Amino acid sequence: MTDMLRRVCVPAVTGLGLCLTLLPAGQAQAQAQAPTRVPCNDIAALKKAIDDANTGGGSIVLARDCTYSLTAEDNTDDGLPEITGKVRISGNRTLIQRAPSASAAFRVFHVTQTGSLSLDSVTVRGGDASGDGFGAGGGGILNDRGRLTLTGVTVRNNSSGFLGGGIWNNVGTLSLKNTTVRDNTSGNAGAVATSGTMTMQGGALRDNTASSWAGGLANAGDTKLNRVSVAGNNVGEGAGGLGGGIMTLGISSGSGLQTGPLRLNSTRVGGNIAETSGGGIFVGEDQPTTLYRSVVTRNTANGGPARGGGINNDGQGFGIIIRPTGSPERQPGKAGGAGEQQLPEVHLIKSTVFKNTPTNCAPPNSVPRCDAVGSAPAGPGGN
Repeated sequence: MTDMLRRVCVPAVTGLGLCLTLLPAGQAQAQAQAPTRVPCNDIAALKKAIDDANTGGGSIVLARDCTYSLTAEDNTDDGLPEITGKVRISGNRTLIQRAPSASAAFRVFHVTQTGSLSLDSVTVRGGDASGDGFGAGGGGILNDRGRLTLTGVTVRNNSSGFLGGGIWNNVGTLSLKNTTVRDNTSGNAGAVATSGTMTMQGGALRDNTASSWAGGLANAGDTKLNRVSVAGNNVGEGAGGLGGGIMTLGISSGSGLQTGPLRLNSTRVGGNIAETSGGGIFVGEDQPTTLYRSVVTRNTANGGPARGGGINNDGQGFGIIIRPTGSPERQPGKAGGAGEQQLPEVHLIKSTVFKNTPTNCAPPNSVPRCDAVGSAPAGPGGN
């Protein structure tokens, strides 16, 4: 049988026999790849396990129903060692957090260009990226040109000083499966900012807040949302308030200006609020936005009828510049508005935009097959 141990004896020149016990190839490989199990809240063991996986790869298993609390940073801006190799971390109702008692501001995870991090069935909470430059991005997780995969993960109650309260995907590859990003805060992109490739299958971006742009998602890359709920996000604290649920824009962080298309498949954008424009979606970059079998409803833009409670597509571009050090900058829209510029493409395919306040789409005729007439209830008997 192939699963039996084999004992091989090799005769030696001296007449003594050397006996070796050989494992079948499958068993040897299983032994070599046995996961590292980290006891509950043993932060030193967790850091060592990450360091070992960075060097040789491997899987890390966290304790079930356990909270791992980081009381101090491992390095500048990061609570755990940077992910530089192939690392997989799985839990079971497990929480990894920056401890409420921690005095220093730091995010939880940082994936570098050579790194690949897979998280499964954990919650990432309490990260704080409030520094300057790159330090102000990705309150929970920063993926800097690496690969990040989240499966059954919750990213919640994190904050950043400038970009990506929950996650900042800088020219990297981001995959989210049945993952929720919620209750995060930032200057821009309360939930997620991406300038790379992002695919989200299931899950939600909900109840996040930004002070200036993109209450939920800021897209400057190639992004697809499949069966996702974008709901209850809010943008605006007297600083413009564009894109309650989603905003498309350009982001420059040392790799040139990044932009890209956005596609929503069977996705609902609902109940988001913008202080000024684009309660549901603000189209702020000349890249196509496509909605297929999706719904934009019950979003609000408080800047007036010309601001688009559902979708704003006025032809003005917006961008963000992030430098390695120093304060990041937001670039305002191009002068002139829709009357002097070609509008970005917004395609509604078997999709509906309805019951947004005060208008579904703005300016009128900027989104084909979207009615720009006011959709708010006319009174107590309104629809």
